[in-house]
Amino acid sequence: MTPPRAAPSHATPPPAAPAQVGSQPPLPPQQDPGAGRLIAGRYRLLAKLGHGGMGTVWRAKDETVDREVAVKEPRVPDHLPDLERSKAFERMRREARAAARLDHPAVVNVHDVAVVDGRPWIVMELVQGRSLGAALQEGTLGVRDAAKIGLEVLGALEAAHAAGILHRDVKPDNVLLGRHDRVVLTDFGIAQIEGETNLTDTGGFVGSPEYIAPERVLGQRPGPASDLWSLGVVLYAATEGVSPFRRTNTPATLQSVLNSAPAAPASAQGPLAEVINGLLNKDSARRPTADRVRALLEEAVRPPAPEPTQVVQLTGPAPGSGSGGKGVRIGPKALFGLGAAVVAAAVAAYLVIADPFAGPLPDGWKTRAHTKLGVTLGVPAAYQVTKPDADDRDKNWVTYSDYSGSIRIGLNVARKSEDSLNQIKNSAPAQMYADDEKFKDDGNYDLSMPEGATTTTDDEVTYQGKQAAENTIEYTTTDTQNPLPRELKIFYYRTTDGDMYKLTISYPGKGDFTERGREVARTAIANLEISTP
Repeated sequence: MTPPRAAPSHATPPPAAPAQVGSQPPLPPQQDPGAGRLIAGRYRLLAKLGHGGMGTVWRAKDETVDREVAVKEPRVPDHLPDLERSKAFERMRREARAAARLDHPAVVNVHDVAVVDGRPWIVMELVQGRSLGAALQEGTLGVRDAAKIGLEVLGALEAAHAAGILHRDVKPDNVLLGRHDRVVLTDFGIAQIEGETNLTDTGGFVGSPEYIAPERVLGQRPGPASDLWSLGVVLYAATEGVSPFRRTNTPATLQSVLNSAPAAPASAQGPLAEVINGLLNKDSARRPTADRVRALLEEAVRPPAPEPTQVVQLTGPAPGSGSGGKGVRIGPKALFGLGAAVVAAAVAAYLVIADPFAGPLPDGWKTRAHTKLGVTLGVPAAYQVTKPDADDRDKNWVTYSDYSGSIRIGLNVARKSEDSLNQIKNSAPAQMYADDEKFKDDGNYDLSMPEGATTTTDDEVTYQGKQAAENTIEYTTTDTQNPLPRELKIFYYRTTDGDMYKLTISYPGKGDFTERGREVARTAIANLEISTP
């Protein structure tokens, strides 16, 4: 695609809403109410990361030691009686005490508890990653990836149990997938610490129904085996896409936990399937011990032994590969993320930043290296490449298309060394917003794109831990005989030496190809490899 023409750059990024066209200056970025407050004389609140029933988590700056942290603000309705408010504050103190007692890399670090007007603010490390729950919105995990995550969560639970702490709310939203393959178990807000008074009201329970062990539903005294049950449900959901006990309402879900025998996992095999089936035994005494679970998960993580070379005729996907007919399978790169996702659940509210890394592509995809562009693209194997004409001096782009021409993938790089007109902006978001403003003037994203198309900008995504941006454009083609709805997704990334990369995926905006096009866009972006980041 043709590089965009010059446009005035932004001194500060514009708001996420569409920018105003004309002579009016751009509106300043909107801040979260409460941003800028100084807590306990040292923690400056910067932006909300998420909120839930027990608190709001902020990204903040510790001005004393000059580092960013996550700060959990107590969130208690004003109408609650004093006793209930006191219980809520005590739960937060227990969360801090529980996490602070644990020394394990898979448990989030608690730095401080700042008491402001009698309310405890928990100061924690800022975990860069995204939640397993967010990752599973895009697809399921392979056996080895699920087992690796299971091992880390198991380690956190073993450390907690050794310290006399039950987590009681192990679920995908409380598992963070951080940078450098780090896995962190979060939210000890409803943890039960041995020897401390139970804060749960009589006859009630806390936690997520579809992940709660049967003995807890029955009001029996839980133990470490109850947390391991929840780990088994998490592993089932990771490979199958959903908890086996999820129903349309809470009572039905709890009845399912008590009485339903879940179908054997179809995608998990071997030792991982043995772990899942064993942990979901409704009799807690018959569930495997943590040592046995660890041994099985370690076996599942080990790569299979190489088989003797032989010629075979494949009639379907290789066992354990692809999606197994169950939808999209997340590779390691997509698993640990594309984009900046905020874990807005009640407990796993930490900054979530994607950090792609190399991993296997889905079935039917291949990597295509373009050394002159400095990139390796993941594209469907059947897509055809379109190269510039031999007499075309612009060699900084490449496109792929399916045979129908309905879905197209394009990669364009604008070189800083060739940018005599200073068209390249100083960041990916700035480039996206500049392009967005130009589009509102002349529709320059695509020659067949009319005025009036809508754009959705996202300036919080990252690539390899660095700033990136993404824009989704919805429009109808200008073909007067057959106008068609289309979508165009553009991923922006600026290298440290100033080159601007744009990965563009175009596909139908309605019909059978739409979801396929969006899947192609997600996978292509997740598997983009730039050799000079």
